[in-house]
Amino acid sequence: MDSKTVINVPFERAQVEKLKSGDYVYLTGTLYSARDAAHKRLFDSINKGEELPLDLTDNIFYYLGPTPAKEGQVIGSAGPTTSSRMDKYTPLLLSKGLVGMIGKGKRSQAVIDAIVANKAVYFAAVGGAGALLSKCIKKSEVIAYDDLGTEAIRRMEVEDFPVIVVIDSEGNNLYETAVDEYNSSKNAR
Repeated sequence: MDSKTVINVPFERAQVEKLKSGDYVYLTGTLYSARDAAHKRLFDSINKGEELPLDLTDNIFYYLGPTPAKEGQVIGSAGPTTSSRMDKYTPLLLSKGLVGMIGKGKRSQAVIDAIVANKAVYFAAVGGAGALLSKCIKKSEVIAYDDLGTEAIRRMEVEDFPVIVVIDSEGNNLYETAVDEYNSSKNAR
């Protein structure tokens, strides 16, 4: 975890390929929120050949269901949702141009394989830090599936949004390598 990268989003796959598992990254630009219900609608729309409400190409989904905004706030608490809940939809969305995801927790082997095949990236945001993360969101507007409430798709403008590269485009997985490094250092004592 030696490097820190500041990048503008959306970003192209050439930039994604430079990111390595363990990198700290600060995102500035546009992210989209999408959770379980929105993923299911997108998945079903693709399978029916319907037009999507946004172009997935080079975009990043933040697995987020924010709390209601208080007066004077852009958005309420904005902590990450457990990513595995989106795993059954993710390979298809990656194949349609999605370049990254932000969430928390492990991903299935099918998602890891799709990340590698599509040269994408999986970031983790710190769970439990939703109030702090919301301060990095400068603008938020619902762009699709308003009837889903907190699970609607939002376009969000972010500034210096902190994440960690967990799974890079080569399939290196911080959740595995960190355990290996810990065990190696423990055994070396």
